[in-house]
Parts: sequence; structure tokens; C-alpha cells
Amino acid sequence: MDAKQADLSALRINRAAEAAAAPSTLRHWRWLAIGFPTAVAVLLGAILFRTTGVLASAVPVRLTRAAFASPRSGAVLVASGYVVAQRKAAVASKGTGRLVYLGVVEGDRVRAGQVIARIEDSDIKAQLAQAQASLDLSRAELRDAEHSLARERLLLDSAFSSQASYDAAEARYQRVRASIAIAQAAVQGAEVALENTVIRAPFDGTVLSKNADVGEVVAPLAASAFSKSAVVTIADLRSLEVEADVAEANLEAIAPGQLCEIVLDAYPDVRYPGYVAKVVPTADRAKATVQVKVAFRSYDTRVLPEMSAKVHFLPRPARRTGADTQPVLVVPASAVAERNGRSVVYVVEGGRAVEVPVTVGRQVGTAVAIREGL
Repeated sequence: MDAKQADLSALRINRAAEAAAAPSTLRHWRWLAIGFPTAVAVLLGAILFRTTGVLASAVPVRLTRAAFASPRSGAVLVASGYVVAQRKAAVASKGTGRLVYLGVVEGDRVRAGQVIARIEDSDIKAQLAQAQASLDLSRAELRDAEHSLARERLLLDSAFSSQASYDAAEARYQRVRASIAIAQAAVQGAEVALENTVIRAPFDGTVLSKNADVGEVVAPLAASAFSKSAVVTIADLRSLEVEADVAEANLEAIAPGQLCEIVLDAYPDVRYPGYVAKVVPTADRAKATVQVKVAFRSYDTRVLPEMSAKVHFLPRPARRTGADTQPVLVVPASAVAERNGRSVVYVVEGGRAVEVPVTVGRQVGTAVAIREGL
């Protein structure tokens, strides 16, 4: 009996030791949850997989980019608008014909003069060949007229021909010369018409939309109800600006060159530095607003035409200093964490989150400035 009681005592669970270890374990998991939420999700998923055989998905992580913004905060005015390309063209054909080649799609980058489409040109080539043949015929007639005129001149000087015969030969010579000029103009016209069957990009840009397909009839300015006008629409994305409507009562707070911050609805955590490029010198009587064009200080491929945006017009200082005008690197305040008494951010490198110590600066709207570390 004593041996059995000893064996049962060995199998008892030491609740005191377990209770003493519980607070330490709890503090450990809290620290991991704050510092490494993704690691906790992986560990919990592994535990769930071992117990249930089903692997849990990781906690989704939202990524953002650091951006440059003006160090001055506190907008005097906020206006809504849309991103618009100031250099934009609906590229159409100068001639009417069936589209036989289209070499671009939406999103393609094109260079100035690049061939982007062609329309059928067999009839234009036939016209060019006919005009060239007429020119060759006129040149042959010109050589014959020159010989006839020279012969009539010799005969007239020798008194073997009349003045009337000489005048007739000279008139024929002048008519043939005129016919050569007409034939040359016809050749040039056919060459221009042949070149117009080739549609080229007018400037460097990006294809925004494709408005016609191979096999459709295209015409300049939609000359027919059954034809397409613009083949593609091209825009220079480096000319993007935000066109915002400002109420007339607030117009006195806006001036050309004034610093702004642009926040796109697609990227609410990024504040793009900008400036007032132009105040359109006319008002909308129906809405009592004036259009203000705000330009971006730097180009970002994520910014696309027709995106909605909010423009934060910054106050105009009496005297600008270098600290007021120089943009600073900012990140969303939620992206900065505290780790052992220091500020850190997590940077994606090689598909993994890497902890990077940083030195933070002042608050810039909903973001915080990064002085060192990035």
C-alpha cells in the first residue's frame, strides 16, 4: 500500500508551480503580441494545426510607403478635386480607312513619333503610283517640247518657218511645264495621304485607353456615324495635377506658388508635397467656385489620372526659411512602434519584415517625421 501511495503522489500535478509560472508566461506572450503580431499568428496557426489538423491563416499586414511632405502642418483650407493630366491627347487618324494594325494596349509607354496604328493603304498606294506615272509622262513630253521649240527657233532664224509655228511650239512647251508641276503636286499629295495612314504618338506618354480595334473603320473627328474617331488616348503622366474647386469666399487664402499637401483617397496615409501651379482666371457662376490647379513636386507611378484627392493648402509664412520649405521624410504615425524604449519601424526586405531603429521628429498631420534611420 505504501508503494502504491508513493506512485500516486508522483503523478500529482504541482498547481503551485504552475500558478507561479503563469504570470511570467502571460507577460511573455503580451510582449510578443505587441512586438511581433505576425510571429504570434504563425505560432498560433502551428498550435491549431497540431490540434485540429487545419492551418490557420496569418494576420493580414497593410503595407505603406514613406513619403516626403512639408514640415509645416495646419492647413488653412482643404479642397477636394481630381487628378488630371495637363498633357493629354486623343490620337486619331487624319484619313478614313479600316484599321489593319494596332500595336499598343492600355498601360503601354510610347515615345514621340512611335507607330501605334495603321489603316489600310492599298488605294493610297495605287493613287501614288498613278501620280508618279503621270509625272513620268509629263517629263517625257517636256523633253519632246524642248526639242520642238529648239527646232522651230532654228527654222525661224533661217526663215524656213513662220512666227506662228514658233509661238505654237513655245506655248506647248509652257503647257508641258505646267503639267509637270501638277503631276509633282499630285505625287506629293499621294505621299502625304500614304503617311496619314500611319498613326504615330504625338509625345512621350502612357496609353490610357484603346478606343478602336483592328477591322473597325476610323475617321478624323468621327466624320461618319459608323466610324471611330480617336484610336487611343495618350497622356503624359509627369504632367499630372490636381484640379480642385475652391469657394470664392476662400480664394483670398490661395496664391500661386503656395505650398500644399495632396492626399489621395487611394493612399490616405501618404501626403504628397505640392504647390499651387495656377489659379484659373474665371469663376463658375453656378457653383460660386474657382478652379485651382495644384502640381506635384515629385512623380509617383502610383498616381493615376481621375483619382480623387484632397488638397491641404498650407499657411503662407511672412518669411520663408529653409526649414519651412524643405520637405521631410514622413511615415504614418501608426507605423512607428516602441521597442525597449526606442522607436522602430518595420521595413520589408526580401519579403520579410525587418526591424529598423529610427529617430522621429515632429508630427506632420497624421504622419510623423523620420529624422534618422531610413
